[in-house]
Amino acid sequence: MIVFPAIDLRRGQVVRLRQGDPKAVTTYSDDPVATALRWQEEGASWIHVVNLDGALGDTETHRNLDQLAAIQEACRLPIQFGGGMRSLDNIEDVLERGASRIILGTVAVQQPDLVEEAVKRFGAERIVVGVDARDGLVAVSGWQDATQITPIEVALRMRGFGVQHLLFTDIGRDMMLAGVNVEATAELARATGMWVIASGGVANLEDIRRLKVVASAGIEGVIIGQALYTGRLRLADAIALAQPESEERS
Repeated sequence: MIVFPAIDLRRGQVVRLRQGDPKAVTTYSDDPVATALRWQEEGASWIHVVNLDGALGDTETHRNLDQLAAIQEACRLPIQFGGGMRSLDNIEDVLERGASRIILGTVAVQQPDLVEEAVKRFGAERIVVGVDARDGLVAVSGWQDATQITPIEVALRMRGFGVQHLLFTDIGRDMMLAGVNVEATAELARATGMWVIASGGVANLEDIRRLKVVASAGIEGVIIGQALYTGRLRLADAIALAQPESEERS
């Protein structure tokens, strides 16, 4: 499994939002590049960056996009980037700024044809669909708006468009250190036959162990945020545990 350390950006700063609430923000750094370099030094093979301003509909997103380019220049690691992309031009701009993969969430529900066009234009390996759920139903617009659609329904439609990669977040567990929702993540992978990245609630190495047990269902990786920033989990330890057994022992 790939372990993705998360860098959530709000007005150019590294923050965390509790369960996506923009009023419940904790700022961890005013230097996203230094944060990315720290994760690189601890062994990260990917960086997961979220433009929270874009996801929440804030038009002042240029600082976060500038930080994306700066992180890519400094680290040279592949970057998975999401938040607020609503057009092919948005996607192309972010790819040109250094992202290797784009996460599309809200548009997968509200503008599904755009996802289909994005896959055709940029390729399936560069497009990840973010499926964020609260109480078993998908939420959009930075988790602010609820729908009556299930994650599996969204995912199966996206699979029909050629999407191969999903990012599944249990909103209720995000930043709560309550443990990742292994069961729902594995169920989504099995039901769709797609690669799924787990997100939300990772608290300790036991979460990595539990995901590793079901990795064969199609678990591609896991995103870790709050546990890293509070010091409850060391990135290097999570990466070591996530390796196949043969590599872990060597």
